[in-house]
Amino acid sequence: MIWECPAFQYKGPAGTSGPDARPEARREARTEGERVLPEVAAWSARRTSTAEDWPPRPLLAAKGDARISVVLPARDEEATVGAIVAAIRTDLVERIPLVDEIVVVDSRSADRTAAVAAAAGADVVAQDSVLPGRGRMSGKGEALWKSLAATSGDLIVFIDADLREFSSSYVTGLLGPLLTDPSVGYVKGCYDRPLVDGERRVEGGGGRVTELVARPLINLHWPRLAGVMQPLGGEYAGRRALLERLPFVTGYGVELGLLLDVYQDSGLDAIAQVDLGRRVHAHQSTEALGAMSGQIMLTAWSRLERHGRMMPLEAPATALTRFRRGPDGYDAATTDVAVGERPPMIEVPEYAAARSISPGRR
Repeated sequence: MIWECPAFQYKGPAGTSGPDARPEARREARTEGERVLPEVAAWSARRTSTAEDWPPRPLLAAKGDARISVVLPARDEEATVGAIVAAIRTDLVERIPLVDEIVVVDSRSADRTAAVAAAAGADVVAQDSVLPGRGRMSGKGEALWKSLAATSGDLIVFIDADLREFSSSYVTGLLGPLLTDPSVGYVKGCYDRPLVDGERRVEGGGGRVTELVARPLINLHWPRLAGVMQPLGGEYAGRRALLERLPFVTGYGVELGLLLDVYQDSGLDAIAQVDLGRRVHAHQSTEALGAMSGQIMLTAWSRLERHGRMMPLEAPATALTRFRRGPDGYDAATTDVAVGERPPMIEVPEYAAARSISPGRR
């Protein structure tokens, strides 16, 4: 039987059902006529689907010999990481053997993150134990980059470890386009992001750095990516063959850097997005968001320069000065928001040697 979703065709075994049985569950990107570039509207219609479009059993049939790794970068996430790992293991390893490995990259946690993740069934690796000869850098992007050397999957799914109300449909949704369309190399999750303030939730109040910094930058300089709803979201998946030839920003700019580099490397049609429904997680302080915003801007600057979209007259400053009122007036505090970067993993001799000896395995 053949069934279609907004972006793909899936050829499944006879007797399987597909998303056409539930057309009301499909959410297409809404556009405002001529206000949206025609290329953006066409891409959104073609490359946007929902998690409900990708039930796990048909994906298992489509998997073939491909190996699938799920990676959780984690730092001090003992309160949430166990439930996420347990859900993936129960649903997608034990009930339906879709996922081959769950790897938590522990980024110098000071709490019980590693122990909780291991007890829930994950393989836990310490960030600094991977490729120790390459030195130590800090940030989420460092953990993601190291995960390429710590996993064996042909397809890699990244899931943030601080999610609440997690569903394994996040994983199957992100895998759907990759398993059913070889022209797709990178899949971003999109979702509603409520702002959680204690017991109060403000619908649509999350994603402040996305809306105030990343989205304006993308629309200004990469307008064909304007249809990507959550460019900074931490839930996404890609083919190893693509990810290993991309550089990784080590800090908070990693998601933006990867999106822009995938676009530069493979073009818009290699990117898809899947509506995962709702994403609930802890929120950063305004001060932390300021530092994140600085790294996002510096990442965008680096890609504008690298991709030949501008000719800078001087390097950008990386000091971010902010003010707090003290007893004697305002006190200034300066933070360095410089963006570190790792080279494409395929250029790392230790990684390339290990892959040539045992491709597809650690």
